[in-house]
Amino acid sequence: MSNWYPKNGYVILHVDMNSFYASVEIAEDSTLKGKPVAIAGNPDERKGIIVTCSYEARSFGVKTTMALWEARKLCPNLVVLKPDFPKYREVSQQIFKLLGTYTPYIEPVSIDEAFMDITTCSHIGSPVEIANSIQKVLLEKLDLPCSIGIAPNKFLAKMASDMKKPNGITILRKRDIAAKLWPLPIEEMYGVGKKSAEKLKKHNIIYIGDIAKAETHLIKSLLGINGEKLKARALGNDPRPVDPEKAASFKSIGSSATFPEDITDFEELLIQLKLLAQNVTLRLERKNAVSDTVQLTIRYFDRKTITRRMKLPTYIFSTEDIFYYSELLLNQHWNGSAIRLLGITMQDARSKDHATYQLSFF
Repeated sequence: MSNWYPKNGYVILHVDMNSFYASVEIAEDSTLKGKPVAIAGNPDERKGIIVTCSYEARSFGVKTTMALWEARKLCPNLVVLKPDFPKYREVSQQIFKLLGTYTPYIEPVSIDEAFMDITTCSHIGSPVEIANSIQKVLLEKLDLPCSIGIAPNKFLAKMASDMKKPNGITILRKRDIAAKLWPLPIEEMYGVGKKSAEKLKKHNIIYIGDIAKAETHLIKSLLGINGEKLKARALGNDPRPVDPEKAASFKSIGSSATFPEDITDFEELLIQLKLLAQNVTLRLERKNAVSDTVQLTIRYFDRKTITRRMKLPTYIFSTEDIFYYSELLLNQHWNGSAIRLLGITMQDARSKDHATYQLSFF
């Protein structure tokens, strides 16, 4: 047992629920088991997008963020459900409560994933035994599958949990990174978005191993201080501790505008929405933050105000992304009455440094 728990170092788990929203719906309705199920942010064929989908749907080529009409072409028998975020949050609370029976050192990353520091849990069993127990408990109690990464730090644990899905357990030690981590395409490294990958590829940095071997000054010149962190992580180094207090440090970053006159023209509303998205992007940049929840506020001419939000399966920060999802919310929830105020708020924002995975849909 002592071989599993080093004297100097940590044992970190990353628990990642598989196709969480779809899995919750399947667990609630057993008739959906084995069927291709998708959760769509908008049931409208033209504007709807896939928020997440079951692995049965993925076998047909259906993917997250794919247009609903396109998904139906690939999978005519696709079962499409509207998202039920209050239900997902309630199930998420049950998941974290069960994880808390193993260790108090849990850092929620999002509604369906968390880091766990089990360094002091040798009395329970080996890391693999603990991971197996977690999977068994989540399946027995909630009928939900998860993948778990086991590693000496958060970055490697996060990468490991993605290597076997669904319902896999992967160990990624530092001595394994050359064989298991370095051959992966640079796009699969958490923290490397599409634009960053394009910059790196121009300098023949194609695989994660290439960024590990690249000159530090080159990586820093391309990606700034974040480049140094990515190089260190590609080498297997990540000093960030599991921080249970992170859940309490969530922030909201937004922008709103009250118009001098009520607006009823949709195109004019889109112009105003784009300006708000630009303002929110600037504020996110100042705080070096990203968010996975877009909230739209609409105040009508009679001062009636509504707020509607959309939980995304990944973090975003660009004007393009923020505008896209805000427009979806406006399309879904505007009743056609004159609008006096619009606002966009990015809920649950967090530092990019702590969002070590794909940062953009586009």
